[in-house]
Amino acid sequence: MAQTVRPGVNLKLCLLVHITVFAWYVFILYSNCSLDISGRHPGARTYGGRWKYLTFINLVMQTGFFAVCVITDVAHLVVPSRSTRGTVLFLVSARDGLFTVLAAPVGTFVCASFWSLYAYDRELVYPKLIDHIIPVWLNHALHTAVMPLLLLQMYLQHHRHPSRPKAILSLALFASLYLAWVLWVRHISGIWVYPIMARLSPLGLVLFLAIASVSMVPIYLLGEKLSHAVWSTAGDQKLKK
Repeated sequence: MAQTVRPGVNLKLCLLVHITVFAWYVFILYSNCSLDISGRHPGARTYGGRWKYLTFINLVMQTGFFAVCVITDVAHLVVPSRSTRGTVLFLVSARDGLFTVLAAPVGTFVCASFWSLYAYDRELVYPKLIDHIIPVWLNHALHTAVMPLLLLQMYLQHHRHPSRPKAILSLALFASLYLAWVLWVRHISGIWVYPIMARLSPLGLVLFLAIASVSMVPIYLLGEKLSHAVWSTAGDQKLKK
């Protein structure tokens, strides 16, 4: 069967980890959306709401991905191991595609870009006034904890990567759709999603958006290489099915 876990790791343990991580993301999603109750969150008062922020889109994506992981694990425990067709293989394919093409690259980009801009000048991405709106722990849940959880998933389960052209094309489509959404928000509301965009010249904005989009490619390739390195250590061992 296509399901592969690290040698020595029980599939039931993977299920427990996935349920825990999924519950964590549901809690973070609820905590983030609950800020609307007070009406203080800036994203709740402007066009597009939270859906214009890549951080929120990534949060929903990570929650959905680990939901698929839970469903896939349960399917493997329920369906006889000799089964190699149907729903189980579809779920494995969906899980691998979501992780390799979207969850891992986008999650990595969110963390890396946020903290890079934050270190340079936090006002460009996360003004100080937001500290009074979003708790520090929630900020780290959104922009820091994502990475170790992705690395844990990469370590626990092997994910089959699609062909590079297909993966890069899928990432390019995602980036294009998000950029189109950002520009549409600007067109309709007259505001930029991120403070840094308001400070750039037209040429600077084009370069910024181009670099941000193109950076998805090396991030994907890095993930591919890292996955290979992590799982090459188990190359001489039989992968558990």
